[in-house]
Amino acid sequence: MTQAAPQPAGSGQNPPSQPAPRRTPPRQLPGFLAAIYGGRASCNPDQTAAEPGPASELDCLRTVLPPALLAAAEARSREIGIGADRVLIQWGVIDEAAYLRWLAAHTGVTLATSLEFARGDILLSDQQLPYAAEHGLLPLRRDGRLLWGIAPRGFTARRLCRFIASYPAMTPRLRLVSSAQFNDFLIAHAGPPLAHAAANGLGDRCAAMTAGPVPVTRAPWPGRLRQGAAVLGIAAALLLLPPHVMLDAGSTLLAAWFLAFAGLRIAGALAPRPDRRKPARLPDHALPVYTLIVALYREAASVAALLQAINALDYPLEKLQVMLVVEPDDLETRAAIARLGRMSHIQVLVAPNSGPRTKPKALNWALPFARGSLTAVFDAEDRPEPGQLRAAVAAFRGNGENVACVQASLRIDNFSDSWLSRIFAAEYAGQFDVFLPGLAAMRLPLPLGGTSNHFRTKVLREVGGWDAYNVTEDADLGFRLARYGYRTMTLESSTGEEAPVRFGAWLRQRSRWMKGWMQTWSVHMRAPRRLWRESGLRGVLALNILVGGNVLTALACPFLFVELIACLLSNLTAATPNGFLSGQLAPLHIATIAAGYVSTAVVGLMGLAYRGQLRSGWVLLLTPLYWLCLSVAAWRALYQLLREPYRWEKTEHGLARQPRTVPPLGIHAAIRATSRSRRRMHYR
Repeated sequence: MTQAAPQPAGSGQNPPSQPAPRRTPPRQLPGFLAAIYGGRASCNPDQTAAEPGPASELDCLRTVLPPALLAAAEARSREIGIGADRVLIQWGVIDEAAYLRWLAAHTGVTLATSLEFARGDILLSDQQLPYAAEHGLLPLRRDGRLLWGIAPRGFTARRLCRFIASYPAMTPRLRLVSSAQFNDFLIAHAGPPLAHAAANGLGDRCAAMTAGPVPVTRAPWPGRLRQGAAVLGIAAALLLLPPHVMLDAGSTLLAAWFLAFAGLRIAGALAPRPDRRKPARLPDHALPVYTLIVALYREAASVAALLQAINALDYPLEKLQVMLVVEPDDLETRAAIARLGRMSHIQVLVAPNSGPRTKPKALNWALPFARGSLTAVFDAEDRPEPGQLRAAVAAFRGNGENVACVQASLRIDNFSDSWLSRIFAAEYAGQFDVFLPGLAAMRLPLPLGGTSNHFRTKVLREVGGWDAYNVTEDADLGFRLARYGYRTMTLESSTGEEAPVRFGAWLRQRSRWMKGWMQTWSVHMRAPRRLWRESGLRGVLALNILVGGNVLTALACPFLFVELIACLLSNLTAATPNGFLSGQLAPLHIATIAAGYVSTAVVGLMGLAYRGQLRSGWVLLLTPLYWLCLSVAAWRALYQLLREPYRWEKTEHGLARQPRTVPPLGIHAAIRATSRSRRRMHYR
């Protein structure tokens, strides 16, 4: 078997401050590495469902651990489809460094307590470094000799033992290293290019797809001349029109836009849903390795409950990789994580200082280190239902490779704290339980929620990850996936969220969302003809109606209320009423206002009914007040877009007045916890 060379993650164009690309390693890697890793480079070594034969990776521990314990680890290995060494490490019986010492002594492979190599010894270009982080495989050159640094994953240790027994002459070319040391080495020697990719990788790949600063490219002068002439012609034509005609034309256009937005919401609410029967429970050995990424900033109070919810997931912990990404100056959160003790499936990454300090940049920093074929994003306050990962796996397998993302539903746990949290809960219920499933049924692009997104990892890398400069990276990514030809589905599994209770916290969060939607619209409408080619008419309309309509409605709301009050006063005091509710366009304007309220009420009430919270439906009577609040957020967002486009206003968590519940510990997790407590022996 041969192994294909890794493909560059970016466009291949390096920024001036970055070193020139290194020499690309041979396209066909040595056959023994294919034997060790069990397939091509694109096949993650963690993903093998079963490995026949005895657990030879345990031979180095036969004189160290009790036979009954080794037999239990081997049985668990067969049950879940992962190496028995990974099982023992996850159980906490032995740590990875100690296991590698025994493995090195048994096989004769050199154990590298630290990879003492310079950047020039790494035979990968900057764009290929994510390949090394993903696969735990690093080609090195020392004194003219080709060496391979290996951090065992999946069944790597078992295959390594078998191969060395057959080809002992290959032993001097290998170096064993722990996953933590492997990642530390990559960050220490290749941190700048990885940090640059986290902040600017999407812009390097395609400048037209990022909200960040991009070089201005001028069109040829004939094209600019035609554009200028067209603008001047339109302006001259408008100036020749009477003012009342211009106002009527503008109001008609806006009314049509708002009616389309309301109509799409009604259509989404009433769209027929496919018959989703509960899939059969997949056996553990058929489950892939799953990567969970959580970006944290000032979340010391939330970390313990977050990890409790993650550990309660009905998924083999041996097949979970959880990456907590923290900021360099957030010492409190890092200390809170450390106080919880070592958990082998938990990895802490410190985001770099370069680039914007945003959640998407932190997610991009973790993406190269993701080992799972599926990746999910959660937030610090999230409480996912225990079966969510299994449901996502079934959704991906049942709908083909064209489905790149599955969006779980978001549920507000503290809905009874205030009127703001109640209407927020109604909004979320309508959005995630009614509207988004309808959009998915109509095969339209979905503006993703900021959490509980489940992706195919390879597709996430293919489309460039998240835009580090877009403060609603979720909505942007949803439309970008559609432009690449991928579909997004919704998942009938919920994640508990905490709604802002106070207006100040709500305003900061909603202003960021509004600013991000403005960024998303401007990015994807930057080249309308290209958007049309890639997304078609449906994609163009979805972007402009969903994102544009949402923002325009919020911006126009105060003018609507002022005009409405003025019109009512005019009807009371003037002999001849005037205003937008009088005249020939009055029916259109009345229909627009009614459609806005009706669509909001229908979607909200359907969502509350789905959640069993219909008694809170009275809160939708406060929709006009809520719309005014949205308008304040929209105008604040527009101001920030001009002054501080990349500023990330953090949402404060832990302010809920009622205690939030963590999903009950699943039976499989309970069995694991019980068996782990009985086997709590440590060998280091």
